[in-house]
Order: sequence, then structure tokens, then C-alpha cells
Amino acid sequence: MASEWQEEKFEFLLSDPIRNGIYKKKEFHGRGAKIVNMGELFAHPRLYDIEMKRVEITDKEKSKVLLQAGDLIFARRSLTAEGAGKCSIIKKVCEDTTFESSIIRARPNTLKADSDFLYYMFNSPHGKYLLGTIQRQVAVAGITGTDLARLQLSVPPITEQRAIAHILGSLDDKIDLNRRMNKTLEAMAQALFKSWFIDFDPIIDNALAADNPIPEGLQPRAALRESLGDARKPPPDDIRDLFPSEFEFTEEMGWIPMGWRVGPLSEFAVLNPESWTAKNSPKYVQYVDLANTKNGRINLIVPCKFSEAPSRARRVLRQDDTIIGTVRPGNRSFAYVHEEGLTGSTGFAVMRPKKKRLRSFVYLCLTRNEVIDHFAHLSDGAAYPAIRPEVVANFKFVLPKEDLLNGFDSLVYPWVTGIGERESQINSLSMLRDTLLPKLLSGEFRIPDAEKMVEDII
Repeated sequence: MASEWQEEKFEFLLSDPIRNGIYKKKEFHGRGAKIVNMGELFAHPRLYDIEMKRVEITDKEKSKVLLQAGDLIFARRSLTAEGAGKCSIIKKVCEDTTFESSIIRARPNTLKADSDFLYYMFNSPHGKYLLGTIQRQVAVAGITGTDLARLQLSVPPITEQRAIAHILGSLDDKIDLNRRMNKTLEAMAQALFKSWFIDFDPIIDNALAADNPIPEGLQPRAALRESLGDARKPPPDDIRDLFPSEFEFTEEMGWIPMGWRVGPLSEFAVLNPESWTAKNSPKYVQYVDLANTKNGRINLIVPCKFSEAPSRARRVLRQDDTIIGTVRPGNRSFAYVHEEGLTGSTGFAVMRPKKKRLRSFVYLCLTRNEVIDHFAHLSDGAAYPAIRPEVVANFKFVLPKEDLLNGFDSLVYPWVTGIGERESQINSLSMLRDTLLPKLLSGEFRIPDAEKMVEDII
């Protein structure tokens, strides 16, 4: 129980002194060791071996500023008070990796403290309160390594630390696995979209089989397809037959498949089809805003009374809608709507497919990196960087025949729904973790009970 826990200064739980990160001039960047910047610290609370920028460091510097698995890293300063002291944990290091000067490193002594336990403690409400007590506000909010070292922590015996960390870590492991699976499914869907509707692989394959001419601009792709031989992955025969075997020239897009046409996405989807008004509004709404929508995910849904909701809470969202953030579109505030009953900000362009078989095509077309970058470019230079919703609806693309899109949706939609199901599970697991975290750290919840609860869910 918490009454048996001991009070210890943080520095007494460490094997090495707390250290600030390294600063190197511009000429030392671009080669050498990986370097964890503030972006990685905030984006990856449990940081594994990922792509990072690089910096050249000497052997003497390596002896002081390299990271290893189990290290805790803290944001030394931040533009926002909430960010100062943000704690992440290094989970995996595969090569020399250091950290920038705005980050503090703490290395727990494994005989006294479990790194994962301390990570969860510093991310609990009580841990964030403790970090807030040492926060200093000058030009920006920040903490110092000296103040961090002197924080008084309440810690249980090491065996209990490990048990608590294991319970919470099991939930985070499942969350991470679901996110990786979703990333794979999203990549598969985008790859198939690109193959069919941008590279025109099935049309090229049909043209090669029929010995039809290949336009000059597509000949390199045709050569690549031929070189693959039997390794090519054509669509199922019933879908392959829906693709043409010839190309035709258009002034707007150059060579496109015969029988397809160039047109705006508004031919396939309706823009902003429903909005709440004072007369038809519900008493309560489940509000989705741009700040909590990122890269295909709705990260937070806020329930509130309509009368108390932000004035922007007006867009009615339905399952299978695609939402694209029109304010600062480069922030990538887009998502596929997987459930009914949500209300979106007027900062979204809501694209509702006119037919179910068009839903996957509309989403994947509008959320490609090139399209989001295009929208961002259109908003550049404006005092208020935004685009009109009509810009999204009028985006022009090569539009296939709808019977083909029925086949495309039959292949892709199971992946899309799989992503939605895992997102729902991620939200449930996150809520359970956030509920258990303060209760386990306060001793309010017994470890065996928490273990049983997590086992039943995972």
C-alpha cells in the first residue's frame, strides 16, 4: 500500500548525475550520431529506434551525452507551461544516440528504481503537479536539472514498482501494436490507390497483354512492370477486366486511361452537407476540432452541451465522411469518420461520398501527401493561412468509372474499417491506462485486481 512507500529525492534513485543535452554548431549537423530533438520527445512518449536527425560528437562527448534504454528525458523548456518538464522514456537504442540542449537526461539506478515506473509516475496527475512546482517562467516556461534532482518522490519497493510498470506497460504495448498495424493498413491502402489511379499499373498491364501502344511518358513504368514478370500483383480477374487497355490524351492531365475523365471530387462527394442551427441542434454534441485531429486520427472527442460548445461546432459528421482541415492545412488535420454522432468544427471541409462505393476513393484521394501539400501551398502567404472548403471539393483528379470503384472499395474498405476498430480499441485502452495510473500510484487500486482487469481486456 502507499503508506509503505518511502520518500526519496529523485537524485538518490539515479545511477548518474542529471545532464543537459548537447549543443553543436550547424557545421556538425547532418552526420554522426542520432540526436533526439524536442519533436521526438513530444511525439514519442515511449521512444524506440526511429529515424532522427544526426550530429557529429567526439568520443569525450559520447562518454557524457549518449542515451541508453531506460533513460528518462525531460523537456527543459517549452513555449507552453504544459510542455515544460514533459517526460518521455527511451525504450530502444540501436546505435549511438544523443540529445539536444533543451532536454534533460536522468538515468535511474535499476537496483533502486524501475525506469518505466518513474516514467508513469511523472506522467500521472501527481507527477505533473510535482514538475509544476519547479517550473520557472522567464521568456519561456522551463525546469532545471538541479530542481528536478531535488524533487521528493514517494516510491514503493522495487518489486512493486516493476509490477505497476508491467500493468501499465502492457496496455501501452497493446496501444503501440494497434498503431503500428493501423500504419501498415493505411500504407497498404495508399499504395493500392497509387498503383491503380496514379501509376495506372492495371491499365499498363492490360495494354502490354493486348500489345497496345504505351504513351511515351508511361513507358518507364511499363518497362518496370514488364521486368517484374510473374512478380506483378494484378487485381482479381473480375476487377482486372474493368480496367481499360488503352490510354487517351487530355489537355488537363496528359495521358489517362481510355474512358476515364478529369473532374472535381465534388462529382463523387457532397461538400458540407449538414450543419446544426439553433432550430435543429441537439442538446449535447460530441465535438471534434482541428487541434485534436491529425494524420487520419481523431485523437480526442469532447462531449459538451450544444449551448456551451464553441461557435465552430456546427458540422454534422456521419460515418464514412472524410474531413479535411482548411485552416493551416499543412498541419494535416484530416481523418476518416468511423462512427455516427459526431460534430465537427467549421474549420473542416466535410466530404460525404454520394454512394458507399465511393467512400474509400474519396478519402485516399484527398489525404495523399501531395494533395495535403498542395492545399498547404495554396494557403501560404495569407495573413490567415486557410483555404475555402470549395477548394477541397473542386480538387481535380482522374475519375474512374464507378463500377471499378465498387471493386476498389471491396478490397480497401475492410482495411479502413479495421483501422477504425483499432482506433476504438486504442481509445478504450488509453482510458483504462489513464484511469489505473493515478489509482495504482496512490495505492487506491490493488495490483492483483489491476492485473486481472488488464488480462481480461488484452
